[in-house]
Amino acid sequence: MSGFDKRWLDLREVADHAARDCDLRRQVIDHVMPAGEGALVVDLGAGTGSTFRALSPEALHWRWRLVDNDPFLLAEARNRHGQSARIECVEAQLSDPAIDLLSGARLITASALFDLVSEEFLVRLLAQVVQTEAGLYAALNYDGVCRWDSSHPVDEEVVAAFNAHQRQDKGFGPALGPTAAPVLRALLEEQGFKVAMAPSPWRLDRSHAELQRQFVSGMATAAAETGLLAETDINDWRLARLERAENSGCLIGHWDLFAVR
Repeated sequence: MSGFDKRWLDLREVADHAARDCDLRRQVIDHVMPAGEGALVVDLGAGTGSTFRALSPEALHWRWRLVDNDPFLLAEARNRHGQSARIECVEAQLSDPAIDLLSGARLITASALFDLVSEEFLVRLLAQVVQTEAGLYAALNYDGVCRWDSSHPVDEEVVAAFNAHQRQDKGFGPALGPTAAPVLRALLEEQGFKVAMAPSPWRLDRSHAELQRQFVSGMATAAAETGLLAETDINDWRLARLERAENSGCLIGHWDLFAVR
């Protein structure tokens, strides 16, 4: 997904892989495996290939089409996995993916993407997905929950402002933000999909201190942009959370979803 740097994606990958629901991951693999080694997986907003790595070693036997609009992230994906003839990297605008990108797919995946898009985008995308007869695996959709081991007086206000910012346009129309998973589920069920969902929260501790610091800094910046809190309150919160990163943990809520027709 364009707009995220490699450093941030690498930091969050460990937490992402630990958070993914194991049962849904198994269902995804069981869905693809019968199609054999020729099975095609299309990963939207693929970045450097984190979903490919999350579904490995089974993923090594499938064909992958990594789609992103960031050429630098795709170049990194090629650097990491370019030796595999089974991986194709495609630079394309995610805001309006062409149907031929999804053609022939056994599975379509998107990780940490659908909370950034609008309901209108999902409607258009699902109209293309139903033409492929592929399953859809949407992981790590942010749900608005942020809780820390140690409290701060303005935690709730900062989280509320951050969640409001998550609903702003991220390049796909007004973003669904924390409502992404339930909205996606409803749209899929309207199209006749059987949908399974499971929570996949980040559970961060002192071993994730740098990820916590990066997340807190980004959260504070986003909250400040809404104008819903005083700048002094946000700065105090930011400094306190940065200082506690080495000794405190937090839970950041997400949902995983897998759907088949």
